[in-house]
Amino acid sequence: MAIYALSDLHLSKAIKNKSMEVFGEEWKDYEAKIDENWKKTVTDDDTVLIPGDISWALTLEAAYEDFSYLNNLPGKKIIIKGNHDYYFSTLTKVNKFLKDNNFDTITVLNNDSYLVEGYNICGFRGWGNTDDDTVDDFKVYKRELVRLELSLNSIKEENKDKPIIVMTHFPPFRYEIKEMFKKYNVKLCIYGHLHGDGHYMIKEGNIDGVEYKMVSGDYTKFELIKLN
Repeated sequence: MAIYALSDLHLSKAIKNKSMEVFGEEWKDYEAKIDENWKKTVTDDDTVLIPGDISWALTLEAAYEDFSYLNNLPGKKIIIKGNHDYYFSTLTKVNKFLKDNNFDTITVLNNDSYLVEGYNICGFRGWGNTDDDTVDDFKVYKRELVRLELSLNSIKEENKDKPIIVMTHFPPFRYEIKEMFKKYNVKLCIYGHLHGDGHYMIKEGNIDGVEYKMVSGDYTKFELIKLN
């Protein structure tokens, strides 16, 4: 049973004329590419990590078609909130929406963690790309650091010897994040968010003992990245 990752699906089943092609030719017919690559790669026994920007919908009601489609794709899905997931008001409301609609292959990761195939899956949204913040940005960033540590601290005692995968939406290369990864011995981190011209900020490979993988759809050509 494999663990895969794909970020920034930007589904828009109920929103017509929503184009992502402003970010590059890779986005042409991107939903069809997601569908084809997912169905030829993932089985129902696999798990897919989705680090945010799942749907363009502004409300949970409007997100129904996107989540119905996602729920019916093969495999179990663990998701976190991205900066464009505007429908995500509170965890309670999202979990109720998933339960009420029997979207039982989708689980939200929020201040907690899950054990999947011998890996501790942790995560947080993150915030910002650089250290050049406004005061409000820095407040959000500090709250996100708390969320990361809550997630890492939620790992059960009997699982603390197992490797950790952190999923985050924003690039995770700021000093405080890297120090937390070091503190908790994180070995793999996946992230998304960057599109088009923003790809120049991508960093991958082993950096200070942590393996980083960029899994945004347009960067991977909408192919799912195998993590184990």
